Amino acid sequence: MNTRDGGIGDGGIGHGGIGHGGTSDGGTSDDADWNQNERDETQTQRLDRNWNSLLQELRVVQTGVQILTGFLLTLPFHDGFEDLGGALRVVYLITVSCAVAAAILLAAPVALHRALFRRHQIGLIVAYAHYLSFIGLTLLGLALSGAVTVVFGATAGTMSAVIAGVATFVVFASAWLVLPLWLRVTTDHHD
Repeated sequence: MNTRDGGIGDGGIGHGGIGHGGTSDGGTSDDADWNQNERDETQTQRLDRNWNSLLQELRVVQTGVQILTGFLLTLPFHDGFEDLGGALRVVYLITVSCAVAAAILLAAPVALHRALFRRHQIGLIVAYAHYLSFIGLTLLGLALSGAVTVVFGATAGTMSAVIAGVATFVVFASAWLVLPLWLRVTTDHHD
């Protein structure tokens, strides 16, 4: 892949992102041509736009993941936490791990940018930041499902916890994974 000049498509889930058609170097020439013709932008301008879009998306989720992680990290110091059963404690520990990993991965694009600053590697940064963000969002969804499970388990019992956790997981998986990926596969990026 020619990371210096781009070659990753329009970055992410959407029209012509990574994995749509493409060239032998991993890029998507159709997407680059469309951006050139319709937006009158160079590959560098497109990568700058993709980077700015990604940063805006990260700003949206960053506060939520930080609040969730902070909440989960303080739970063991609250009265009543010791009353959680063994299964809920395991769910709690998995949830905390997912939340911390999500926070790390959703902040990783900034560290990546800092490490490669002024190295003319914006294509590499955007490509890896896309994957880090996607994995981070997935872990955030799992952490939300786990947090709901723990809260319902502590307040309403095991059956309620299972139902609430599964329902949250189904909504998360549907809205954050299935729908976007289905749209990616079925949308013709030439429309």
